[in-house]
Amino acid sequence: MNGANLDDLVDLLGRWASGRGPLYLLLAARLRALIDDGVLPPDQPLPPDRVLAKRLAVGRGTVVAAYDLLHQEGRVVRRQGSGTRVAALDLPSTRTADGVVANPLLLHILHPPDGVQLLTCAAPHDMPVAMFEAYEEAGARLAGTRDLGYQPAGNPALRAALAAYYTGRGVPTTAEQIMVTTGAQQALTLLTGLLVAPGDTVLAETPTYPGALEVFRHAAAVIRPGTAEDLRERPAMAYFVPTARNPDGSIMDRPARRRLAALAAEHDVPLIDDEVCAELCFTGETPPPLASFRDGEHQISVGSLSKLVWGGLRVGWIRAAAPLVSRLARLRAVHDLGGEVFSQLAAVALLRRLDEVRAARVRTLRERHDHLCAELRAHLPSWSFEPALGGQTIWVRIPRGDVDSFAQVALRHGVAVPPGRSFDPLGGHADCMRLHFLFPEDELSRAVNNLATAWAFYGGAGRSVSRHPLVV
Repeated sequence: MNGANLDDLVDLLGRWASGRGPLYLLLAARLRALIDDGVLPPDQPLPPDRVLAKRLAVGRGTVVAAYDLLHQEGRVVRRQGSGTRVAALDLPSTRTADGVVANPLLLHILHPPDGVQLLTCAAPHDMPVAMFEAYEEAGARLAGTRDLGYQPAGNPALRAALAAYYTGRGVPTTAEQIMVTTGAQQALTLLTGLLVAPGDTVLAETPTYPGALEVFRHAAAVIRPGTAEDLRERPAMAYFVPTARNPDGSIMDRPARRRLAALAAEHDVPLIDDEVCAELCFTGETPPPLASFRDGEHQISVGSLSKLVWGGLRVGWIRAAAPLVSRLARLRAVHDLGGEVFSQLAAVALLRRLDEVRAARVRTLRERHDHLCAELRAHLPSWSFEPALGGQTIWVRIPRGDVDSFAQVALRHGVAVPPGRSFDPLGGHADCMRLHFLFPEDELSRAVNNLATAWAFYGGAGRSVSRHPLVV
């Protein structure tokens, strides 16, 4: 990179060091934003460690640590003798038709590739009849209503319904302990913004939900993979998915739940219990939330209707101590003054029909899960996996090579798969992928046939790591 380009990069970095936390995390966060927004394009060379360190008046170790972190995330490639470059994107152009730069992590959602089966996004495509009937009921309730509609903590009727939902699951809850959000992703973003400062440690399982990892990274947090026992180190926050975990559909047993909740309380660690898929257990029974074992200010539950009903129904929630909910509502008011009321009223009607909606969804998911497993065993017997106990996805390991390179072969055969690195805070699980079973059985069969054809063409040779679309 010549002097002029170095000056350009320094200008783009702006006031990167003005935040709180270690300098390497602040530098990595700013570079990450420039890469994800397409400002630093694929294959763009970055300055050598010493050169950038001297220009920014920081130690060389700061730049090395920032580059290494971005390398773990797959955003840059570092090679001896050829320096550091922005990783190849292997996706369509990062610019939309109107010239606006699009975040490459979102391209499979913003601009789905033509003729490609997307196994990257795990949310139901088919909407239950109950959802349409719920919106009809919501319309009737709104008729004649005179209300400003700005409700940062959520519609009172939905907050009350969610409080009753948790109370019915053995966790006494008041409406003041509920905050409604625009999906669980916003819930995680708000919680992280309030509880995590740059440089703070967030404890997470591995593999885990990649959307959460992106939230933590953009908060410039240090993500530490670990187990309940690592709560003894007192991270700023912990994130676990004990029920129908994304990506492998596993379910934590009761003793482990009790231990996790007790350690969070003992060491005063805010513990997020992600229950987005909790109502999708194949037994038809919903395990108790972590708060049922040790409730208090450290216990936080996050839920959503996007997996149970439909991805486009953007209604999520947080169940937490009332003072925390009040702080979250004030933070949320700064951003959007509250969620859309019509969908919240529809959610009230859907919660009243929860048993009916859940039974139908679980029945369909289990049938499709069994079909996918059978197809994989028949057509890809060298791949290994454990059947899921719930949720929408299974975790698959390939016997050779890495999924980043195989995913490019699969894409050319009409299937987009999410590599396992997306689900690991340190970029591990390169030989794994997540497959969802949300498609109808004939589409699942076609997807497996295409994957089998791609596997026959795949040589297992490694290649440079590339960024990949955000998966949900």
